[in-house]
Formats: sequence, C-alpha cells, structure tokens
Amino acid sequence: MECRSKPLRLGDLVTVAQFDTFFAGIEIVLLDITAAVIERATELRAKYQLKTPDAIHYATAAEVGATVFLTGDRALARCSETLVEIL
Repeated sequence: MECRSKPLRLGDLVTVAQFDTFFAGIEIVLLDITAAVIERATELRAKYQLKTPDAIHYATAAEVGATVFLTGDRALARCSETLVEIL
C-alpha cells in the first residue's frame, strides 16, 4: 500500500504496474496479521519508537523468520531482529 500510494497520486501507472508485478511474484509471501504479529509489533514500536505500520511490517517479517527486510525507511535500520536492507 505504501509503495503504490505516491505513484498513484502522481499518475505514474508504469511504476504502479511494476509494484503490482513484484508483489504478484512467487518470491513474495503475503500473510495475515495475527495476534502474535500485533504483540511483536507493539514491543518493537515501544523499543524502537516505530510508526505503527512500520512496526507491523517489520514484526511480520520477524515472526516468519525472514532473512532480510527490504525498505526505503532509514528509521528501520536500527532494528536488529531481522537484517534490514535500505534500498
């Protein structure tokens, strides 16, 4: 949702389509937000002063044992539960 908002606002349908293709790929796993994710997100939000959406995204990755978390948000670089790679 976050990565598609700005291109949609700018009318950049090519970038929107690129994101849609990326998220439809077999490498991407979409998960429901579980109670465990919310609990972990709450802890991460308190520990790192993350925004709620960022905490939920990062907690989901940590809960499923992701090996890397890709983001453009430098604020997440201070998190250590899962490797954060700034794009």
